[in-house]
Amino acid sequence: MTAIAGNGLVLASNSASRNAMLEAAGITFRAMSADVDERALEAEMDDADPAEIAQALAAAKAGAVSTQCGGELVLGSDSLVEVEGRRFDKPKTREDAAEHLRFFSGKVMTLHSAAALARGGRITWLDSDFARLKVRDLSDEFIEAYLDTEWPAVSYCVGVFRIEGPGVQLFETIMGDQFTVLGMPLLKVLDALREDGVLPA
Repeated sequence: MTAIAGNGLVLASNSASRNAMLEAAGITFRAMSADVDERALEAEMDDADPAEIAQALAAAKAGAVSTQCGGELVLGSDSLVEVEGRRFDKPKTREDAAEHLRFFSGKVMTLHSAAALARGGRITWLDSDFARLKVRDLSDEFIEAYLDTEWPAVSYCVGVFRIEGPGVQLFETIMGDQFTVLGMPLLKVLDALREDGVLPA
């Protein structure tokens, strides 16, 4: 494991995929859930670019948790899905998930993943990346079988998929960084941690 200098790193998320990414990269950290009203923030920024909204959500999470963590560096992250100009949040119910998948069928999904670093309530770094995923034509039979397997696990996932699991079956092609698809622009985060002096260069 790579040792984190100073007071350590806090991940402002309980996301399994983001936890797994940092662990696999050898980063020592602890996780703390962020108390942020994501839907209210999205509503306030309704006319903004999806990438800007994803960045605002990541910054809000990092900022909120960092006010509770003294001098520790806090990493916030968020993802947002856009299909044909329509933004999608995590599905609230299985029926909601099925509706999302029917809409995605045969279309290109743009996935925006953002990350932010904060100390003492102040954002010190913010960036994002995007990937484009071509969804294959999905039959109703496939959608129901897929949700039989993946619900409720995908209730925590924008886009209704876990790319590291059966969710890969939704797509024909994927254009973009694998970490962005997993929910965090990890390479950019690692570079920011090195710039901050938290990781050795």
